[in-house]
Amino acid sequence: MGGLRTVRDMDHTTGDRADWALSIAGDGAAFGRVFDRHAPRLRRHAIRLVPTPSDADDVVAVTFLEAWRRRDHVRFVDGSLLPWLLVTATNSAHNLTRSTTRHRRFLARFPVDDPAPDPAERFSDGDAVAALQGLGLADQRVLTLCVIEGLSEREAAAALGVAPGTVKSRLHRAKARLQQQYTRTAEPLGGAL
Repeated sequence: MGGLRTVRDMDHTTGDRADWALSIAGDGAAFGRVFDRHAPRLRRHAIRLVPTPSDADDVVAVTFLEAWRRRDHVRFVDGSLLPWLLVTATNSAHNLTRSTTRHRRFLARFPVDDPAPDPAERFSDGDAVAALQGLGLADQRVLTLCVIEGLSEREAAAALGVAPGTVKSRLHRAKARLQQQYTRTAEPLGGAL
């Protein structure tokens, strides 16, 4: 990852600004090109942050809805809309996770005669994903942009609307918090058999 982009990646992002301008002018095909260009990456990004894989599709949809709703205020980084979309997807995933948690707590108050097991609950997302989800939104944003998505500190700063030095210090603190969270959530080696 490391923030390096291939020629193919550059070809995918160079049309964002032009396609976005055409979209705002009413060209639905241009909006479709932006969606097709970034939706798979956003889904891969979101799947790491939400309770179930099917929620990732909702996050992608909400992200593009929010992009359209705020179409005059989106930020481009080096001509690419992707960093702004990644930040928006992280926010949407955070909101969806909070909402799902509240909904589950609400439903847990009611008696259930014969609960059917949820097949998704048989599998764990893993200790690292659990640790990431246990962090605050600001930490999730900087870690997903710089570590998971491989954006440079400068690119992440532009996407977040802060100075590069701010990203550097936030990233350092977020990595330390992630390590602490991971240590707390990871099962000890040689645990119960």
